[in-house]
Amino acid sequence: MRCPFCQNEDTQVKDSRPTEDKSAIRRRRFCAACGARFTTFERVQLRELTVVKKNGRRVPFERNKLERSLDIALRKRPVDPDQVERMINGIVRRLESMGESDINSEQIGRLIMEGLESLDQVAYVRYASVYRNFREASDFEKFLGKMTDSGDDL
Repeated sequence: MRCPFCQNEDTQVKDSRPTEDKSAIRRRRFCAACGARFTTFERVQLRELTVVKKNGRRVPFERNKLERSLDIALRKRPVDPDQVERMINGIVRRLESMGESDINSEQIGRLIMEGLESLDQVAYVRYASVYRNFREASDFEKFLGKMTDSGDDL
């Protein structure tokens, strides 16, 4: 594994252990060249996924993009990071088990919306505002109205 600090290709594993949900192996590494310590995660990947964007463009699926979008929606929210990790793992597993290598970006967005709806209502609305492209305050009012009409508590 290459050191992210000095790019040295010879790093040593100092400690390995499974993550809490047993979906990955967490490895603490040490670089002999610069002395840096860093962590890597090893996960099972069932298939290579390709995301088909709304404009038809195809890009490789990146778990990190999913994590970043959730980090933004959940910023400053009282949500346990382990819950977020379990949600991300669940979404990735569902995508990989669909049997298709090509996944529409809309499918990914729907899965994220489902997860956030049960995890944190504020993050759900934040994500929806981007996913559904809210342009003005009335878009929020309509969305929140639908949420309260369906019996969801805010």
